[in-house]
Amino acid sequence: MFHPTLSKTGRFFFAPIIRFCEWLGIHHPKALLKIRYRLTFKTKLNLNNPQDLNEKILWAKLYSDTSHWTELADKYKVREYVTNLGLADTLVKLYAVWYKKEDVIFDVLPESFIIKANNGDGKGTNKIVHKADLTEAKKRELIDLVDNWLHRKRVGALSAEPHYKDMTPCVIVEELLPLNPGTSSLTDYKIWCFNGKANFIRTYDDRSIDGSSACVMLYDLNWNMLPNAIKYSSDYPKSHGIPKPKKLSEMIEIAEKLSQGFPELRVDLYYVNDKVYFGELTFTSHGGFNDFTEEYSRKLGNMFNIEDFPKKQ
Repeated sequence: MFHPTLSKTGRFFFAPIIRFCEWLGIHHPKALLKIRYRLTFKTKLNLNNPQDLNEKILWAKLYSDTSHWTELADKYKVREYVTNLGLADTLVKLYAVWYKKEDVIFDVLPESFIIKANNGDGKGTNKIVHKADLTEAKKRELIDLVDNWLHRKRVGALSAEPHYKDMTPCVIVEELLPLNPGTSSLTDYKIWCFNGKANFIRTYDDRSIDGSSACVMLYDLNWNMLPNAIKYSSDYPKSHGIPKPKKLSEMIEIAEKLSQGFPELRVDLYYVNDKVYFGELTFTSHGGFNDFTEEYSRKLGNMFNIEDFPKKQ
């Protein structure tokens, strides 16, 4: 799959393949997913009787009603959902929303902030900004970057994720959360829920600046490490482990509240300075190509039924 951190030479070489895969994702999503699944897992994708986590996520993308996903996977619109559930205090402070490059005004913003594409995946669509670094040339570069994010085409097509195409593109400007002492990046706490019940927590720490790599680990709800559940890679090596959050029970409660009514949903949270912050909701983690071991992916697939997804109209 194309990655935004590819070199210019790499992007040039892979551009025809990328465009073809995007075309497949839009016009023949089933074919694209079968090809990618075969290349990734060296086996045939079972859509007639999906069993493991990845197969069921891919099945849901093709055959279930994903219209509600469009609203809740949107990093801006989901804020209303979180507020309506009484969890507004978990939202990161919002400074601005930009729908066009002319909306970008730096004077009203604080000295540091982060910008995010509402329909982005965090790899190349987040950027930390310090106003002290913004020369006039850097301001123009940043405005061009925002304009590029707002005009990205075929968002989600490479993974045949239909819920992204109907999002109204915007860029949100949020508070830059501080780092906990002794850390080099924020830690993501990704709480996986099935039928409104939390099951396990996947953490990402020591992230690279562009978000393309991080150390990962899986924990049960009692914060016992599950190191043999993941197939680690050079981009996602094994974490040495991180301390149990003091407010873990609150984080689990928040995740379960947000995931009610959904057969499968990942709730991403942050824990900074003894406070829990909402990150995002993810229905198709890693596009349905998660790196769990076969045994663990099958175990997770047994946690929910495809019959519980709303039927496509």
